[in-house]
Amino acid sequence: MTHFRRGIEKVELIPSSGGVFEVTVNGEKIYSKDETGLFPDTEEIIKIMEAE
Repeated sequence: MTHFRRGIEKVELIPSSGGVFEVTVNGEKIYSKDETGLFPDTEEIIKIMEAE
């Protein structure tokens, strides 16, 4: 059984200036601190990945 609904080949944290960053999975952006203004916790990122 796979924990996530899709195969994950690559997870990236892409930093930018001013403390903002994006998280991508297989090249698809799943979270942007620039867009939300909030720092996510690990559980939040995992929930987003599970929902995909």
